[in-house]
Amino acid sequence: MDQKNQETQEITVLLVEDDVEECNELQNYADSVNDVNLVGITNNSDEALEMVQAFLPDVVLLDLELHQGGGNGLLFLLGLSRLNLPFRPYIIIITHNVSQVTFESARQLGADFILAKYETGYSAQYVIEFIRMTKPAILSHRENQSDSKPPLTPSQREHKIRQRIQRELTLIGISPKAIGLSYLEDAIYQTIQNPEPNIARGLAKKYGKSDASIERAMQNAINRAWRTNDPEELLANYTARIRSDKGVPTMMEFIYYYAGKIKADLEIE
Repeated sequence: MDQKNQETQEITVLLVEDDVEECNELQNYADSVNDVNLVGITNNSDEALEMVQAFLPDVVLLDLELHQGGGNGLLFLLGLSRLNLPFRPYIIIITHNVSQVTFESARQLGADFILAKYETGYSAQYVIEFIRMTKPAILSHRENQSDSKPPLTPSQREHKIRQRIQRELTLIGISPKAIGLSYLEDAIYQTIQNPEPNIARGLAKKYGKSDASIERAMQNAINRAWRTNDPEELLANYTARIRSDKGVPTMMEFIYYYAGKIKADLEIE
């Protein structure tokens, strides 16, 4: 990517922070600029790892001490090192901690930069402008990571595809508690790999259910997402034409849309 495109490209950020006031300040300043997208906020290190896999942010702003949430920044860094991601996010520590031993531990676990909250001039503006200043290098490094990776093994390839399916389903609000979630994930994956005329039949055999119950669970999960989530978010993330007079994709429309989208995005032959 050339420098001009990098200057205009949006950079995505995940915020892991337990101070509500600071979260609001960072969100407000990020909203005031046109090239920083705060894709998620959490005060829990375990949830942060799930969000990294779902949203694949370019940058993670990480508070080391999550007293009002769960876990801590060092546990997040340890968990991050064990994930199989297409590229590693740039990690910026934001903390009140003054321990050099803790800082060294964070660096050894993969932290890229540390912004101490006690430093003169620290503010939400300072943090977001630091991200904007380093954006060209971060985006360039991300592309180099993706280009230099060796070919994926079959298991790595499956993991990558399923990870992307999970991300897409999360974006439109398919609930993790929905019975049809696993069925939809399997159906989309199978359609990417080798489309079958009767998807539900194969899933019924795998899960020991009837074809009808599998189809019903998948359609119910889709219906619930369209009934309970923000219409603008749905339109932004599901761009296919909906032919049903109910205003909700049918099960097969939904499965084939995401199979085609993910196959094209990941350049799967």
